[in-house]
Amino acid sequence: MLHYTAMASAAAACEWLCAEKAQVSAHYVIAEDGRSWQLVEEDQRAWHAGTGQWGEITDMNSRSIGIELANTGAHPFPEPQMAALETLLRAIRDRHAIPPGRVIGHSDFAIGRKIDPGPRFDWARLARRGLALDPIPAEPQPITASAHAAGYRWQDGQEDALLQALRFRLRPGHEGPEDDTDRRLAAGFAAALRAGG
Repeated sequence: MLHYTAMASAAAACEWLCAEKAQVSAHYVIAEDGRSWQLVEEDQRAWHAGTGQWGEITDMNSRSIGIELANTGAHPFPEPQMAALETLLRAIRDRHAIPPGRVIGHSDFAIGRKIDPGPRFDWARLARRGLALDPIPAEPQPITASAHAAGYRWQDGQEDALLQALRFRLRPGHEGPEDDTDRRLAAGFAAALRAGG
């Protein structure tokens, strides 16, 4: 699961994530310059996901590896950081046989509660490298049906937050009412996951 730290620096994030009073942790932190730190062993639980749901999984802390990217959410993720993330993701995927569709953002899991890694994160780059799902647009379907089939879970009244989360992944920067492009991309995302992505 990918996050941004929303803190001033990677060092500050590491300090907070290691503080007992924080009651939050992550397996890895990656700085803007590509330096990285492992804070928790991959086979150990880290407290990075909080409440939410992806498919049938509600206890994501026990079922995932949390990667924090040093970023406030307001600026692009720099090249050295993205390159370091790609290297780390490849290694994790090789160790645990994780398919691209299981690489998700905090915003995918916690609809209406979290937006990280946010609209500036380059999901398409990860998809081009086989490290995240690369959906091919499909016949438009109701967006809630496609989102549910893909693994998204939300509460009544959170449809706008769901659309935002999908757009972070599939159509960053786009605003306005849901349209057929959203529906085609969401349908393709769900189809790719069903196909084993």
